[in-house]
Amino acid sequence: MDPQSAAARHVAVIAGHLNCPSPSAAAPLALAACLRYDPPELSENPPAFDLAALRRILDGHDLEARDWLFRLMEESPLFCPRRRGDRTFVAPDYNQTKEQQRAVTMRRIEYLLRRGVFEGWVTGSGPEAELRKLAFFECIAIYDHSLSIKLGVTYFLWGGAIRFFGTKRHHDKWLKATEDYQVKGCFAMTELGHGSNVRGIETIAIYDTNTGEFVINTPCESAQKYWIGGAANHATHTIIFSQLLINGTNQGIHAFVAQIRDADGNVCPNVRIADCGHKIGLNGVDNGRIWFDNLRVPRENLLNSVADVLPDGQYVSSIKDKDKRFAAFMAPLTFGRVNIAATAVYISKVALAITVRYALTRRAFSISANGPEVLLLDYPSHQWRILPLIAKTCAMSSAANYLKRLYVKRTPETNKSIHIYSSSLKATLTWHNMRALQECRKACGGQGLKTENRIGILNGEYDVQSTFEGDNNVLMQQVSKALLAEYLAAEKMKSPFNGLGLEHMNDPCPIIPANLTSCTIRSIKFQLDLLCLRERDLLGRYAGEVSQYQAQGESKQKAVLLSHQLADELARAFTERTILQTFADDEMTQSAGPLKELLGLLRSMYALICVEEDASFLRYGYLSLESAAAVRKEVMKLCGDLRPHALSVAFHVLPTPIWIVYLSSLSWLRHHARGTPLLRRTTAASHEQLAGAVVPDGREEVATHVRKRRASGRTVISNCGAFNEAAAAIKDQ
Repeated sequence: MDPQSAAARHVAVIAGHLNCPSPSAAAPLALAACLRYDPPELSENPPAFDLAALRRILDGHDLEARDWLFRLMEESPLFCPRRRGDRTFVAPDYNQTKEQQRAVTMRRIEYLLRRGVFEGWVTGSGPEAELRKLAFFECIAIYDHSLSIKLGVTYFLWGGAIRFFGTKRHHDKWLKATEDYQVKGCFAMTELGHGSNVRGIETIAIYDTNTGEFVINTPCESAQKYWIGGAANHATHTIIFSQLLINGTNQGIHAFVAQIRDADGNVCPNVRIADCGHKIGLNGVDNGRIWFDNLRVPRENLLNSVADVLPDGQYVSSIKDKDKRFAAFMAPLTFGRVNIAATAVYISKVALAITVRYALTRRAFSISANGPEVLLLDYPSHQWRILPLIAKTCAMSSAANYLKRLYVKRTPETNKSIHIYSSSLKATLTWHNMRALQECRKACGGQGLKTENRIGILNGEYDVQSTFEGDNNVLMQQVSKALLAEYLAAEKMKSPFNGLGLEHMNDPCPIIPANLTSCTIRSIKFQLDLLCLRERDLLGRYAGEVSQYQAQGESKQKAVLLSHQLADELARAFTERTILQTFADDEMTQSAGPLKELLGLLRSMYALICVEEDASFLRYGYLSLESAAAVRKEVMKLCGDLRPHALSVAFHVLPTPIWIVYLSSLSWLRHHARGTPLLRRTTAASHEQLAGAVVPDGREEVATHVRKRRASGRTVISNCGAFNEAAAAIKDQ
């Protein structure tokens, strides 16, 4: 560039500014169209499918009960309802202090208790009662994670331990009192030094034959119970998990009931409690630390469904093997992982509903001179970020529903399968939730940072799901080890695979076509064949690598640890194949029509994005480079096919009910468009003309707003073109 010409241009610009005449006092008022908001329902196509039918598939059960609970929360000021037109929006006030959040959480529990929400949560039985309980818990989690966790600790952890670890004497004494919230229990398993490794906890219980009591101690600082929900302020009782020593012999982990506060809320003697303090989320839950110093509990307080100690100190158990006994203790805790997996899906739904609505109202840049700015969701790159997450969330809804049905109909024969499915899905669905929350936060730009818009705060609230009720990485290792055991057993017995969806291993190895057409790529057969091929190959590779390390002199445990990369890939392959299979099963139950076509699009998007995101398909040669490129192109085509359905799926179906997220998703505009339009030039007269002109929030308020302002002789003005058109058409009454 010629420096002289550049300098000349700069001088000309400065001269123009210096010589610019002052604006006339009578200069006409000019509005800058800084924002334009039309509800996306006005511009988006109406749903092409039955919304209620899709909701029945995704929610799976207890739709009426869910809506009843939503209305119950809407009716109480404790849930911060805000009414706009014919809708009510509810969301917690996250600006409260830790102490205020804890207090309001307790008041909300008391309100729901009086309304009968928790009836049967501990004393009820049967699949229908358990599914209803899960449905209610999911609804509560949509509103506030702290509230759901506070309830989960008392009803599911404490109450579940009494129910499953205990016997009739414990049931009679504690269950009804727990359900009525007279007893507020907590669950003291995790220690400062031991979380996932429950076998290693250091708290000690020794039986005193002279008094018929167990003496429980915290022998060192790493043995302090840590992160115990409810312990810091409200819990009256706890389940203590400790090593049981009988005559110097360690009988392993056992559970004891102990009171930690009296009726006045004072901490009991020989118990010390401290607050875990402020956290990045869940500040409505009073997590605490607990130490025991020669705490004595009656012999009858040992939860003895698996093992017992007789008055003379004799240890008895129907399960002689310590490993199997420990597994029996852990089996009832599967419910927590089932619950977490299902909850994670719903939080992904909330975030995606907010994000999609934002992307259908927020515009950025234009692609032609003087053309309108483009909606975010009309950018292919934005579709690539969001629409696969919607498909994954829908597919994971089917998997979560499958897991819940499997759990509530459990038998001793299915416990192992439930453990494997709950471990794999808890890890995968919570990882997906965190990815969805983070992507949605970024996709909403600066508005994603606002606490009121929920996505950012949900990120902090739900991050803990990756580590509590089992660290996700550890859970996935357990899945791979279980699959390895199935493989070795089948090889040893020369028997076919049976269960866990591994029956495909009995069939000939799938053959993937060399030339992939769009029709082939979108077919259920191709997608299942490809995911099954990956799973069976990785299972064989994993078994082979473990065997190879053992042949080199390593122990089996060390060989498994050294093969962790294949173990991770195998667990992922198993889980993604399971999710695809359950979603495809739901699709196949539908008759031909728009809904089945939509499910086919979502299923294809789920399957193909799994392929796109996993390098193992190329690493191990399941797909050629050309086939992988064809899959990638098909994902982009699917984004275009799903774009017209984005609002219907994400907003009308995924979050239930819609009022949970409606306010949050629009607040970026409501708070910034509310008030005086921006002006390029203003005068005293124009300021007076616009004083007090409030832009209404939506079309439903237009008529009322316009008539009120006309009746008072004030100006009806807005920077929203759609509003001005609507206002002009309104006749005074």
